[in-house]
Amino acid sequence: MADYTLADLRRVLDETGIERGDTVYCHSNIGVFGRPEGIGSSHELAQMYLDAITDAIGPTGTLIVPTYTYSFCRKQTFDPATTPSAMGLLAEWVRTRPDAVRSADPCFSVALLGRDPDRFCHHLPTNSFAPGSTFDRFTAENGKMLCLNHPGCTLLHYVERQLAVPYRFDKAFAGTMTINGNSRALDWEIFVRYLSDDRLEHDPHPFVDLIKSTGVARWRPLGRGEVLAITARQVFDSVAQALPNAPWLLTEAHAAGHSPVIDSSQR
Repeated sequence: MADYTLADLRRVLDETGIERGDTVYCHSNIGVFGRPEGIGSSHELAQMYLDAITDAIGPTGTLIVPTYTYSFCRKQTFDPATTPSAMGLLAEWVRTRPDAVRSADPCFSVALLGRDPDRFCHHLPTNSFAPGSTFDRFTAENGKMLCLNHPGCTLLHYVERQLAVPYRFDKAFAGTMTINGNSRALDWEIFVRYLSDDRLEHDPHPFVDLIKSTGVARWRPLGRGEVLAITARQVFDSVAQALPNAPWLLTEAHAAGHSPVIDSSQR
């Protein structure tokens, strides 16, 4: 027996505020929703979600999905044309569309469909969370985060960097990037936590509880799961307002109820 229908999905996208012309950054784990009516394969499932989202945002909208590979962190070569992502069925389905554009970020790349996707990909800094990065441009446009059974969003690390949290720092990773058959070595920075305390691990759940309790996010049940949407500016403002009184909100230390050990020598 089906857990939901395509009509249910379209309705929930509408109720969570996904509209024509939106720029949407979608984190997803679509298998958690259960069995959709009339879908017999994983490819059909991914295409159903892609069709529903692109229909909701229309021809003037832009869909962004994470196609992260962490290649340089793993000492692997990154080729934006061929390196598969590690971000689930829908993200990989979008990446392999012939009209998709992928950013040349060896750790936190994205794939895009829709209006002028290149505006998020060209002339990127060699830091995934710095001014001029995809996350920075997405925030400047005040795009919408769409979380399909995903408890958080990587945009939170961009916000942490902008707010200069004390438990993370820019770390450079060396690697090789190959584009159109041409390879070059380079360093790429990402914003990582200090290793001095396991409680500094990222935990998005208190943030999700916060944006639900304050009514900032919109969310609806779908099948066995949940769809949540929130604008980039709402993400930024919610964290900025909460951190003075809850400095460990985005870490496991928040649930632990006491301050972690920060040792900048532990990198």
